[in-house]
This record gives sequence, structure tokens and C-alpha cells, in this order.
Amino acid sequence: MSPDTHRATAAAILPLVGGAANIGSIAHCMTRLRIGLHDRTLVDDAALRAVPGVLGVVEADGTYQIVLGPGTVARVTPAFEELVAEGRTATPARPVTAEGLAARGAALKQARTVRNATPLKLFLRRIAAVFVPLIPALIGCGIIAGLGGLLANLGWVPALVPALTAIGSGFMALIAVFVGHNTAKEFGGTPVLGGAVAAVIVFPGVAKVEAFGQHLSPGQGGVLGALAAALLAVRVERWCRRHVPESLDVLVTPTLTVLVPGLVTLFGLMAVAGTVSHAIGAFAERLLATGGAAAGTVLGGLFLPLVMLGLHQALIPIHTTLIEESGYTVLLPVLAMAGAGQVGAALAVYVRLPHNPSLRATIRSALPAGLLGVGEPLIYGVSLPLGRPFVTACVGGAAGGAFVGLFHQLGVAFGSTAIGPSGWALFPLLEGTPGRAAALGVYAGGLLTGYVTGFAATYFFGFTPRMLDDLNTGPDPADPTTPGHAAEEPALA
Repeated sequence: MSPDTHRATAAAILPLVGGAANIGSIAHCMTRLRIGLHDRTLVDDAALRAVPGVLGVVEADGTYQIVLGPGTVARVTPAFEELVAEGRTATPARPVTAEGLAARGAALKQARTVRNATPLKLFLRRIAAVFVPLIPALIGCGIIAGLGGLLANLGWVPALVPALTAIGSGFMALIAVFVGHNTAKEFGGTPVLGGAVAAVIVFPGVAKVEAFGQHLSPGQGGVLGALAAALLAVRVERWCRRHVPESLDVLVTPTLTVLVPGLVTLFGLMAVAGTVSHAIGAFAERLLATGGAAAGTVLGGLFLPLVMLGLHQALIPIHTTLIEESGYTVLLPVLAMAGAGQVGAALAVYVRLPHNPSLRATIRSALPAGLLGVGEPLIYGVSLPLGRPFVTACVGGAAGGAFVGLFHQLGVAFGSTAIGPSGWALFPLLEGTPGRAAALGVYAGGLLTGYVTGFAATYFFGFTPRMLDDLNTGPDPADPTTPGHAAEEPALA
């Protein structure tokens, strides 16, 4: 789409969320535009879902989230920010009503309740926020490394292979520095100081440092050590800001912020984090090697609910640690089966509702992203609003996970060399002990199992007679008030 199209989408969204005066904050993730609202009652949910390019809406983490899809959201968000800025200077603030205040108070109370009840959940989301910005580099470098490995195996262009290896591996060699930088930024410290402390982990000279009777190894502790070191650096920096005189702050604070956590990292954190990293790798391998189909069923079946809640990002540090430990993450291909179940369920909805053109159009627009493993458009635009198809999609994911898990138990162990892609996009990133051909075959079989099971479960069990009557009524796609339009508020059973 052109920049004008992205601005048009932003312009269509803005009045439906209450205008510029109703916007408190703006951010985006890989697929969603996240908006902080002053008055939730000013939002027109039904009209938003009807905006071309909007794949769904959801409320989570105290923000109103509009699902636009990967790529699109990164282009619509800047246009939306510009329009909000223009609107704030051109129009006076919207008057606050009693109803608006009551709604805002209720929202704050609910957010506080959730925050107090689930501190671990909120902490995990902050940890995930450290790694999410790294995903584009992980994807790009993973694909480049895979291309280099393919050329090496085929014996093609041998002079190019070392260059591709360097490009693909450079980021992973220094990923601890980026983790330290983002950790300090997320938790309120100075980002460059967090990166400086984490850089100790990958510095080759640590091989001369002896801790617990053994010499350290560069990279020991990996991203977990970098995360812990940067968190400690934030604590030290905050202490210094409170106690160091302002006249000495510029010299003392950065020195202590790097020195104290650096020493703790060298003589403690690297060894501990290294042990934990090895344990995570061993556990993941043992889980699928011994749990097999049962472990795959649980992992594949529960991943969609994690995506729905936004908690799937908490797995990013685990994936990254596994890639550091063994070169690939064995969990990602199993979890990717959830997307296959979602695709199968969406296809079944498409077949079962031939007289609902609006919902079928949503499925057609979201299906390409679903095939590439981006499940949120189908989750929030199709299966979750319908209710039952979300459950049957999970059944499809469980079946695909069981298929892949079974082959792991039989000795076909493989994983993804990078995180981010899923679905069909994961094929170029698959590596394993039995060879790439076996990994590709098992992964393809898992996807097919997920598609078929998700489709069958949804076709036969995804609808009640009442749901079919309500949803399959042939609405006028130009009239959002038609009773059968878009399945925005279907009767669930």
C-alpha cells in the first residue's frame, strides 16, 4: 500500500476512537496499534471493525489494540501519530463528562486489580518487551545464516559462504549487548550503561578471568546473564542517583554502574546464568524426547490462548537461550502447530458460512498472514469472537503438536535457527540432527495434521444450530446495521 493509503487508514481510525483529544498514548507491536484512551465510551467498536485494513480489535494490558497485521501496523502508526498531533493543535480538548469520568475510574480500578493480582504476569511482559525489538534482527540473520548453510551443503559459491556466515552470526555473537541495552531502557536505567555491563559477557578477555576455580568462557551465561547484569546495573544506577552529589554524579554514577555489576557478573552471574542456560536446553530436549506426543499436545494446544493473552512473548528469552545453546530452538516448530490449527478452523468457518460475505472477506484477507504463522488477525477477527471455533482451533494445534512431538521421541529432533517466523515461513530456518530433509518432512506433516484436524473439529463441532442461523443470514455488506453483518457480536453457545 502507498503512504496515502496508510494515512487514509489512520484518518479513518482516529474519529472512531474519540478523536485526538481522547488519545493518551500510542504504540505498536508486530501486528497491533496500541492506544491508551481517556474515555473508552467514545470508541465505536463496530465501525472500527468495518474499516478496510482493520482485522480486529481487542483490549489488553490497559490499552485498546487495533489489529492491522505485520508490516502495515509499522506504517499506519506514524501516520496516526501525525494526525493526533495535528488534531491536538487544531481543536480544543473534548469536555469531560460524568459518564466518561465514571468509565475512566472503572477502567483504572480494573487495571489496578489486575496489576495487584498478577505481578508475575506484568513482570514477564516487561521482560518480553526487552526482546521484542530484537526479533527483526533475529529473523534476518537467521535466514542469512540458513542461506549460508544451504550454499555450503550444496557446494555453491564457496567464496560467498564465509561472508554470509559472518553476516548471519555477527548479531548472535553480540546479542548480549543488545539485551543489556534494552533491559536498562525498559526498567528505567541508562541504556548504554546496561549495554556496557552486558558487553563484559561477550568480551574475549574474560577467558583470563578465573571464578569458582575455573576460567570463564566468552559468552558464558548468554542472554540470561546479560539480562541479570543489566537489571543489577539499573538498581546500582538508581542508588547512585539518590546518594551521589550532583557535582560528582557525571563521574561517579556511570563508573559505579559499570564497575559493581561488572564484577558481580564476572564472579557470579556468568557462572550461574550459564548453568541455568544449560539446564533450559537440556530440559527442552528431554521434554520432547521423553514426552513425545503428550508434550506436543500440551504445547500445541495451549499456545493460541497464550497469544490471545499476549503472554507468548515471554517465551522469547527461552527461544533465544535455546538458539545460543544448541543452534536452534526445538520448541518453536511445535508451538507453530497452533497456527496450523487456526488456519484449518478459519477455512471451516469459511465453508460453513457461505452467506456471510463480510466474515468470509475477513478470512480471505487474514489467511495469508495465518499461513505465515501470524495468528492474531484470525484470532481476533474470526475465531475468538465466534467462541467455539477458537476452541476447535486449539484442538487442531494440539494434533499438529502431537505429530511433531511423536517424531521427536522417535529421534527426529529439529528446531528453528531463529524466532519470529512461523507457518510456511519457518521452512528455511529448520535444522536438526537427522538432516534438513527429515526436519522439513516432519514439520510439513505436522502442519497438514493441524490444518486437517482444525478444519474437521470446527466443521463438525464449531457451531451450534443457533450460531449458524444467526451468522449465515446473507447480510448486506454495505450496511453494518444489518443483523447478520460481520459476526461482530454473534450468539455464543
